[in-house]
Amino acid sequence: MNTPLLSAEITGFSFHGEDRPALRQLGISASPGTLTAVLGGSGSGKSTLGRLLGGWLRPGDAGVLTGRLSLAGSVLEFQGGSGDPRIDPAAWSRRVAYVPQDAASMLSTVTSTVAEELAFGLENIGMPRLGMLEEVQRCADVLGLTGMLERDPATLSGGELRRLALGCALITHPDVLILDEPLASLDAVGAAQLRELIRGLTAAGTAVVLLSQSADALARCADHWIVLQAGTVTAAGSPGELAASAQLAAAGVVVDPLPGSARPSRHTPFAKADGGIALLEVRGLSFSYPGTGAAAPAQLLAGLDLAVRAGETVAITGPNGAGKSTLLRHLNGLLRPAAGDVRIRGGSIAGIPAGALAAEIGLLFQHPRDQLFERTVLREVGFGLRKLVGRERAAERALQALAAVGLADSAAAHPAELPSSQQRLLALATVLAREPAVLALDEPTVGLDRHGLEALQGAAEAAAARGAAVLIVTHDLDYARRTAHRVLELRDGRLRDA
Repeated sequence: MNTPLLSAEITGFSFHGEDRPALRQLGISASPGTLTAVLGGSGSGKSTLGRLLGGWLRPGDAGVLTGRLSLAGSVLEFQGGSGDPRIDPAAWSRRVAYVPQDAASMLSTVTSTVAEELAFGLENIGMPRLGMLEEVQRCADVLGLTGMLERDPATLSGGELRRLALGCALITHPDVLILDEPLASLDAVGAAQLRELIRGLTAAGTAVVLLSQSADALARCADHWIVLQAGTVTAAGSPGELAASAQLAAAGVVVDPLPGSARPSRHTPFAKADGGIALLEVRGLSFSYPGTGAAAPAQLLAGLDLAVRAGETVAITGPNGAGKSTLLRHLNGLLRPAAGDVRIRGGSIAGIPAGALAAEIGLLFQHPRDQLFERTVLREVGFGLRKLVGRERAAERALQALAAVGLADSAAAHPAELPSSQQRLLALATVLAREPAVLALDEPTVGLDRHGLEALQGAAEAAAARGAAVLIVTHDLDYARRTAHRVLELRDGRLRDA
């Protein structure tokens, strides 16, 4: 066996102010040329472990660690006291790159183009300009970012942001790469490219650590699996040994079917009502984001038509950057079309403020933190409900929505303290509580474990059963086919059957 590049023996790690350890009795090592998958459900401690290994959580500053961290032969011993060593983040980041689940948090936010964002890390290490330009182009070619180098990072889709975050991590050639839910928001082409990229990295000697709630095709490429539950290791071994294990099932990990196996489909087809008006109609919708510099405006939506009726669930798939999230933002007035119209219950939404549309259009954002701002989970779900349905009914609806997504026991928690998957479910609860006529969900499955997916499925089915029109944007084609009555693909600005 090769000597590990990065290893940890964690007796315990607790955040300041928390009595219960987030990690305990846990060991992990990453050797050159290996892929290690850490699998676990929501709240299992995967992201905490990843941030600790990546130097994003520094013992003493963020919490109390007892145990040992070792990087490239340098060992740091932690007793949980003031005399413990301190991690040098600059030195650590030269050897270890961590890409968080929230790809946007990887970015500097001070650059105006994708090329500048890729170059940011190289500037910090003082690379000469010529070498920097070569590295930026090489990295862009590998990750499919070449055509986006002059774009503002703020205009990228979720999948494009994921690729950019990966590029920012890889461009400095780290010895260890830690990826937290790296397939989130990636289309099929992007996922295949990532798997091939990781094969190339491990072949060249990079140690890769994958953190995931899914035992998917990427995880099955791993040399070693570690199953994490409640912050500790419950099983470790090869994928073949653990794929059907009780520990994997108990942890809430999503186990993808093997290639070629049968996949369940929806058993009840949707019966379209004769006549009547669709709850949601999009007619001839066209939209372009403004171009930058000499770049021509990129037309994302080109005369797009869509109708969704009461009780119907429609899923929309398509490649990264096709305009799926852009389409959803038109439904509640966050964006206004260059041409065409959006109609709810037969009436146009033109000129109606986005706030006034919230009661009719419930939009779950791709990044749930964008719609969370209250002090407690219960206050978050109840925000605005009193005005909508009155005090007594508001409390009842808020509690029902939390129960529907499995967060009834977290009502008093602060939203920022929840794992990212539970933040997504909380954002969903804020939408469900309003009982909107149209439920629009942008990548709702990202980061959800098996329990979260079951809650999402139940909530979407309940909304359709009460007569809502449900529209789901997702890159998970299997989920779309299991869930939706119709699956459409958005490509070249228009929708077609998938």
